[in-house]
Amino acid sequence: MPGLPNRASVKGDWRTDQFIELDALVVGGGFGGLYTLYKLRQLGLDAKIFEAGKALGGVWHWNRYPGARVDSEVPYYQFTVREVWKDWNWSERFPGHEELRRYFEHAAKTLDLNDHIQFETIVVECNFDETSKRWSVKTASGREVTCRYLIVAAGSSYKKHYPEFPGIEDYKGVLLHSADFPEEGHYFKGESTAVIGQGSTGVQIVQEVAKQASDLTVFLRTPNIALPMRQRPMSAAEQNQYKAIYETIFAATRKCFFGVPYWSDGKALDEVSEEERMTRWEELWARGAFAFNTANYRDCMFNQKTNDLMYEFWRNKVCARIKDQAKKDLVAPEKPPHPLGTKRPSLEQDYYECIDQDNVHLVDLKNNGIKRFVAEGVETEDGIVHKFDTVVLATGYDAITGSFTGMGLKDRQGVDLRERWKEGVKTHLGMTAPGLPNMFMVYSPQAPTALSNGTTTIEVQGDLVADMIKKMHEEGIETIEARPEAADKWAADIQEMNEQTLFPLTNSWYMGANIPGKKREQLNYLAGIETYERVCKEAIESWSGFEVTKKAEA
Repeated sequence: MPGLPNRASVKGDWRTDQFIELDALVVGGGFGGLYTLYKLRQLGLDAKIFEAGKALGGVWHWNRYPGARVDSEVPYYQFTVREVWKDWNWSERFPGHEELRRYFEHAAKTLDLNDHIQFETIVVECNFDETSKRWSVKTASGREVTCRYLIVAAGSSYKKHYPEFPGIEDYKGVLLHSADFPEEGHYFKGESTAVIGQGSTGVQIVQEVAKQASDLTVFLRTPNIALPMRQRPMSAAEQNQYKAIYETIFAATRKCFFGVPYWSDGKALDEVSEEERMTRWEELWARGAFAFNTANYRDCMFNQKTNDLMYEFWRNKVCARIKDQAKKDLVAPEKPPHPLGTKRPSLEQDYYECIDQDNVHLVDLKNNGIKRFVAEGVETEDGIVHKFDTVVLATGYDAITGSFTGMGLKDRQGVDLRERWKEGVKTHLGMTAPGLPNMFMVYSPQAPTALSNGTTTIEVQGDLVADMIKKMHEEGIETIEARPEAADKWAADIQEMNEQTLFPLTNSWYMGANIPGKKREQLNYLAGIETYERVCKEAIESWSGFEVTKKAEA
């Protein structure tokens, strides 16, 4: 590639040297990190990955809880690189964590990336050197890397959230966080088990543990408006038949709002009759996945009346599956707990049937909260001590921002990003930030991240990062840096879009509201993937919103 250094064949074992010089360092070995590494090495750069885990996969390395599986369906949830998909077939529509880890092994081997990845390497500090115009990155083991480009692809779900329950250190049973299960798993058969939290993870865990534990107590604060997954096996013959049009399918994912080709007819609810509406909703319900949420009427996230009718339809479907009236009232209340879609809907298979089992008990945390942990289990505010062999914390993550603010990433003035974002996230294009030259983010705050098919957003951003670096070399640019006014505008535009929706009515991790002390703000770009990619390309073409520094003449 003209203008780019070709140092991809540097000799020596870079994994053992205490000091390493690279063109680019990618932090994170999930979908975002692996794809970005692939793109950078295509440019001829000496690029490497540092991954905290023992293997690739990102969230799919850490998530080993019973029932852990992706809620984006294949063929959309995978790399669109032909070399990877042509010899790979999935076993089911929504793959589980074991299969996803095998897929990462396949992808890294196919793309010849294994020699450029180091595991069990935790980044703890990143500083930009003004003299050399390079990043200095330190690891927990004391190693140091310098690189011209720093790409943070640490994922949206890495930093685990542990609520500060009083007395939790006194508990003598087994305490597990959903993202920290032992590799060998945990045997729930015959145990008395508690699951605290009912987000996507909690729903998946309940579906499995309810079938194993002698009794299961589910602590929930907000009922999950879960949608039908419609899981099914997928044969190799079926997938091979459709691989002829995979490239057309993948192109379509980047031309739609959510990164999956769920097309809406573009109508508002008041433009259709009740009969037409119910026919449409039955069709979307039968499709499963996120179709009911993402292919619905155009005003479903703007109009409270439309959203309330959607909830009524959902509630009728769910109530028909639950016999126990008290449980029905709790998990499918007559009044919506929040507008449908303003928290990420979970996809369930038999969650409501599991909830209805006699061995499953529900505790409504809004009316009977957790007072403290004790040696035997959990004491609730009514004074009852619930005894458990195992307690599972399905309490989620410091999502979207946590992995970026927890690695000691400092700006030109030595101010940690955690401090810079304390009063609100500021990025330009959701990929760069003021004070952080040549630092790029993938699957990041203020991008379509949590409101999209993850791999689609990741490939869009990975391509854009590669385009920026290539353009820098072609134009003799040494550094680019987001201008503060551009970041202010990007953040303000997102919050302005947010105020026109129903999102502000709900305390969700979309809004950063699941973490005490975290600023409440919309953390996602809301105009969709197609618009996001177009706007970013236009800005990069003219370096709009960037401070650009050219290389000094020799």
